[in-house]
Amino acid sequence: MQNSMFTPYIGMKKLLKLSTILFLALQLISCRDIILSGYFLKLPEAPESWVSVLGEPYWRVEWIDSGGQKQTMEILPGGDCTLQIEQPVTWTNPVMAWPYWPEHNLIPGHFKPAGALFPFDAKGSYLYLTWKAGVDTVFYWDLVIVNELNLSRNPAYFDWPRFRQLFNTETISEAVRNDPWLVNWRSVAERTVSGNFDSRRLVPEVIELKSFPVPGGIWFSTSPFAEHLFFKDGDTPVFPVRPGINVWICAEGILRVNGNTWMFTKLNR
Repeated sequence: MQNSMFTPYIGMKKLLKLSTILFLALQLISCRDIILSGYFLKLPEAPESWVSVLGEPYWRVEWIDSGGQKQTMEILPGGDCTLQIEQPVTWTNPVMAWPYWPEHNLIPGHFKPAGALFPFDAKGSYLYLTWKAGVDTVFYWDLVIVNELNLSRNPAYFDWPRFRQLFNTETISEAVRNDPWLVNWRSVAERTVSGNFDSRRLVPEVIELKSFPVPGGIWFSTSPFAEHLFFKDGDTPVFPVRPGINVWICAEGILRVNGNTWMFTKLNR
């Protein structure tokens, strides 16, 4: 595969006129009773490890409207949401779904999102959101954000099918293939916008091992792909801390770490 930018961008604000998802529900209203024609949104199952500790998640869905602006909608736990999606004027519309748990003060953004790229992930009358495509949508928006002041390229025309093929080859490391969230996608976006896309940049972000006086047992990451951590009772748990906000959960509570600041909160039962 060529280590170069797949396709050129075009100005975001003027030409990023993507598909419209009809906004037919108020905040925190289930879409269960909405009947529409066209493409319908299908959310993935939340990882059992998250549900066993926190319960079923709420979802914040984000997409781009026909004016190129980001729109959002909230879905209640267990809601079978269906949304109409029109064919985009350009080619790609990133649809993201952030799981969150307001009763535990876990806001959207703490846990990694599911996602879909329309129309690539549309099958029949449905648009299927997956955990793997959540990476695509985050990278898409990172490309938009870092290019905000120099709108000479448009991620809607990035070669997303070829990008996805990387994770089915040995072009990148096994660790990244198993868990793409190990990569600092904002950094990759910055280098892509300033130069070219290079698959050699898809490497795990540097971590720092830090110990915290929290309960032992099984701890789960905010990535749906990550393996759990296990600490014996009596041992001091050691966590792989990355830059920014880190969150882990266990049956006893939630650990939040940001640099040298950390907080352990017992779960609300």
